[in-house]
Amino acid sequence: MSGTTMKRTLTRRTALQMSAAATLAPALGPILPAIAQQPPPRGPLQVDVDQANVRPRPIAIPPFLGDDPKFAADVAAVVTADLESSGLFQPLDPQGFIERIGDLNAVPRFTDWRSAGAEALVVGRVSQLGDGRVRAEFRLWDVVIGKQLTGQQFTTAVANWRRVGHIMADQVWEKLTLEKGYFDSRIVFIDETGPKQKRVKRLAIMDQDGFNTRLLSQGGELVLTPRFSPVSQDITYMSYGAGSQPRVVMLNIESGQRSVVGDFPGMTFAPRFSPDGQRIVMSLQQEGDSSILEMDLRSRQIRRLTQGRSIDTGPCYSPDGRQLVFESDREGHQALYVMGSDGSAPRRISLGEGRYSTPVWSPRADYIAFTKQLSGRFLIGVMHPDGSGERVLTDGYHNEGPTWAPNGRFLMFFREQQGATGGPRIYSIDLTARNERVIRTPSFASDPAWSPLLR
Repeated sequence: MSGTTMKRTLTRRTALQMSAAATLAPALGPILPAIAQQPPPRGPLQVDVDQANVRPRPIAIPPFLGDDPKFAADVAAVVTADLESSGLFQPLDPQGFIERIGDLNAVPRFTDWRSAGAEALVVGRVSQLGDGRVRAEFRLWDVVIGKQLTGQQFTTAVANWRRVGHIMADQVWEKLTLEKGYFDSRIVFIDETGPKQKRVKRLAIMDQDGFNTRLLSQGGELVLTPRFSPVSQDITYMSYGAGSQPRVVMLNIESGQRSVVGDFPGMTFAPRFSPDGQRIVMSLQQEGDSSILEMDLRSRQIRRLTQGRSIDTGPCYSPDGRQLVFESDREGHQALYVMGSDGSAPRRISLGEGRYSTPVWSPRADYIAFTKQLSGRFLIGVMHPDGSGERVLTDGYHNEGPTWAPNGRFLMFFREQQGATGGPRIYSIDLTARNERVIRTPSFASDPAWSPLLR
């Protein structure tokens, strides 16, 4: 994070050595699948997610049909941008297309699309209805064997048109990779404006591609470390008002309703939800040490999970809720540990050099992402839950705060830029470490947290 020295201290581990005294826009309306055709048997075109960045698969996405050609083309552009950004697909230049799509229901001339170099083809149509809604439909074709893989139709409010594109892209991803998509999701983050030594930090939200950004707070208080619920559109975050103790706040994105979970002097990280959304886990400072606590959101009862003269912090549940990963200096060195969700049987899993922090469990349960400080560099890496297979995905001047996509195949994090005018930017990277991209934001941005799929 950036900002004044105090603000950075409050966000990360060194806060434990300090005193802790220190109009929501309308939510997107539902998108209703109206028709879903039964897909024919799957063709042989499948994309290997682990190896796809070696050779992105060529896919043709001609401009969609519609009574408003520009609007239809804009929806097609969302699908194109999503698939291209994944690194698994290479959308082809429409100038090289031989066939011009004029009827969505007609079988394409597959020889023409093979000649253009396509292995898959997405065709669509977007129609504006008289009641302020739009109807969008698409078909995905396997050009290699000449068969349709799926076809769907959606009806929604005009304001949701970008979501239509994201849902179409998810459908294409799922049919060609046999895995869940991630495009129809959102990112909550900290928007940062103003001079580096006097940053104003506001809670904000955007689509995963950086569009539709809107502020959720107005900068009257310091907000830090937002986190999404795995089962709803609720988030928690830390709020530091002028002269007040730190508070844990819960916000419903759709209604805008806020509620204070509790006032916890000394907390250094916002709570994380359990997989069922019924509990939160957090760290709390007492006399220079930090323990991990769990709160039941229904009863507000708290139980302590760790004890002792150490700094235990940054807890995160496993996807099944049975384990927790956290960081601790209990052996004299900042490392990662895994224990039962009741605090039992803690064991160290990070054995490499450097200081490990901000662990977060993949939704697939196969990896734990982390930040690692080594020789003055900040690394973003992953390891298996037993500590094996550690590898670095990216490094930089100050990388921090990894968060997983809903399908567990991509991460976002933020990276500080050096210099008096520098600040944090949000980046994404895939597990192959070959596809790193900056996410567009209207100003500096830090502490991203990825939502579940919106559907």
